[in-house]
Amino acid sequence: MIPRLAASLIAVSVAAFFAWTFAAPVSSDNPSSGLLVVANQADHTALIVDPQSRSQLAKITVGVNGHEVAVSKDGRFAYVPIYGNAGVGKPGTNGASIDVIDLGSQKLSTTIDLGKPLRPHQPLFASDGSLYVTTELDNAISKVDPAAKRIVAQIPTGEPESHMMILSPDAQRAYTANVSTGTVSVLDLANRKLITKISVANHVQRISISPDGRHVFTHDQDQPRIAVIDTATNQISHWIEVPDTAYGSAVTPDGRWLIAVMPKANRAVAIELNTLQIAKTFDTPKLPGEVLIRPDGGVAFISCMPAGKIAVLDLTSWTMQPNIDLTPGVDGMAWAAK
Repeated sequence: MIPRLAASLIAVSVAAFFAWTFAAPVSSDNPSSGLLVVANQADHTALIVDPQSRSQLAKITVGVNGHEVAVSKDGRFAYVPIYGNAGVGKPGTNGASIDVIDLGSQKLSTTIDLGKPLRPHQPLFASDGSLYVTTELDNAISKVDPAAKRIVAQIPTGEPESHMMILSPDAQRAYTANVSTGTVSVLDLANRKLITKISVANHVQRISISPDGRHVFTHDQDQPRIAVIDTATNQISHWIEVPDTAYGSAVTPDGRWLIAVMPKANRAVAIELNTLQIAKTFDTPKLPGEVLIRPDGGVAFISCMPAGKIAVLDLTSWTMQPNIDLTPGVDGMAWAAK
C-alpha cells in the first residue's frame, strides 16, 4: 500500500501535470445546434439525424461497408470511406472509394475512386481544411483532394492495421492506433514522414487527443487501462485504470473530462483529467463503441452498434437522456453544424 504522504504527492504531481487541461477554452465558433451524420454498417447507409427531436431525417445508401464519417468544415458534405465487408485484419473485400453525401439535398453526390483497394477507414478534416483518411492496406494515411477526387499524398505509418487516427489541433501531426501491433504511429503531416512508433500494448483500439494537442489517449485491448501519451516526448506518461477494457474515448472541449466506453460492461465513464480518476459511471445500451462530443461540450453521443441506438449523455447535468433509436449497425458519427 502506498503511504498517505506518497499518495498525496502523486496526486499533486498528476494534478500539476494536467493543469493545462483547464486552460483550453470552448470555441465560440462551435454551435450547439446541428445534425448528426451516422455511418451504419449493417444497412450500408449514412443516416442524417436531428438530435433535438431524436428523429432520422434521411437514409442514404453507400457502399459496403462504411464504418466512419467526416463532415466538411462548411457543413455541406459528408465523406464515408468504404472499408469493405471485413473486420480489421480479417479476410474479406477491400474497399477502394469514398462516398460523398450532399447534406443539403440529402443525396449521394459523388464517389471518390482511390485507385486501388486500400480499406479506407477513418476520415478526418484537419484544422487547415485538408482531408485525411486511414488507408490500411498501404500501411499509411492518405491526403485526399475532394475537388480533384484523388489521393494527393501518403504518409507511411510503418505498421499494419492503422485503423483509427487523430490529428493535432495545429494540423502538424497525425497519430494512428495500429491495432494488431499495439502501437501508435506519430506522423509529420507537412513533411509526410513517420516520426516514431510508440509501443503501448499487445493490441490497441481507437485514439483521442486533448484540445491543446498535448496528450493522446489510446486503449489497451488486453488490460483494463488507457494509455496517456505526452506528445512533447512521444512517450507514455501515465496509465488510467478502468473497471473493464475500454474501446473508444473523447475529450471534452474544455479539456477537463475524458469520456470512455467499455463495450463488454455496457458502460461509459467520465474520467477527471486533473486526477486521472473515474468520477462518474453510466449504463449504456449494448456494446457502446464510439464517442462524439458536441462541439459546445454539452452532450456526448455514444453509438451502440447491435442495439441500433445512440446513447445521449448530458454533460451539464451528468445524466443519461433518452436514446436516439435508429437501426442496428450504427457506428461512426460526425457533427454537421447548421
